Amino acid sequence: MTQHLPSTQESPEPSAPEVWVVLGSSGFIGRAVCAGLRAAGITVRTVPAPRLESSARDAAGLLAEAAPLTAVRSDLAAAFAGARVVVNAAGLATPGGADSPGLRGANSLLPVLIADSADAAGVRRFVHLSSAAVQGHRPFLDETDYVQPFSAYSRSKALGERALASRPARGCSAVTIRATSVQGPQRPTTAKLARLAASPLASVAGQGTAPSPVSSVDSLVQFIMTVGQHTGPVPAVVLQPWERATVAGVLEAAGGRTPLRLPVWLCRSALWCGYRLSALAGERLHGPLRRLEMMWFGQRQVSGWAEATGNVPEPRVQEVLRSLQEREPAGR
Repeated sequence: MTQHLPSTQESPEPSAPEVWVVLGSSGFIGRAVCAGLRAAGITVRTVPAPRLESSARDAAGLLAEAAPLTAVRSDLAAAFAGARVVVNAAGLATPGGADSPGLRGANSLLPVLIADSADAAGVRRFVHLSSAAVQGHRPFLDETDYVQPFSAYSRSKALGERALASRPARGCSAVTIRATSVQGPQRPTTAKLARLAASPLASVAGQGTAPSPVSSVDSLVQFIMTVGQHTGPVPAVVLQPWERATVAGVLEAAGGRTPLRLPVWLCRSALWCGYRLSALAGERLHGPLRRLEMMWFGQRQVSGWAEATGNVPEPRVQEVLRSLQEREPAGR
């Protein structure tokens, strides 16, 4: 009789869960990133961002400030241990705010320390969220290192990008995502956009066919996950892909009415005067003026890494904007 011996082959160990660390999880984008990751079955570890201040005005000065902050790096590296990806959604989102050591600490110095700590912890990829505002008023957005910041906020974001680019290349792949004008149902700026779009002040320059960089938080989250999980190389800077919106289409979707069409020359003249008055007032009006500029003229986006590799997320901005009409009370 044949004797059946028990198998000595061990059953395979279950694979360890994929862990992502998210800094800035209490913010609008950070909350959305955590929700998207958890929905995808990814383990999320939230880490509070240290409060930092910086007096640096260039990348060299910023790196010099970061060098002695060994305790901060050590604490962050310990918090990142075992993580596959670290996402930095922290920072101060104050487009109309004044320059301060706290602004530069949060938007410029913090990304450098996170990148150093991710290297030390053996993290595979660090995804840093910057802003397309670093390229300022140029006619188009792209993934080059060209920046033209125009405000304290955009300068702090541009400084953070330059400092990350100046770091020596190490084991962790650091990728900066330049987010565009991200909208979502819970964002106060999105509610303001809906009210403006539904008012008689809703207007565009010319026919309103210019591309708009207004985007959805859902597509941004999908893009962040794609960048973090991509197994091949990713450029140091990638631009959040265009969601096919036009300036008139954004206002119509958000407000449910056709916007007023203004002469292009009138819009350009108004912005020219407004920015010069704002400069005399310490850039206090730069934030509202930039929003007005985007409403009238939008900004073209050059196809980049996402389009070249087939990693463009599903456009959802029209869906998000139309949902605002249901949320806003009648008459607004």
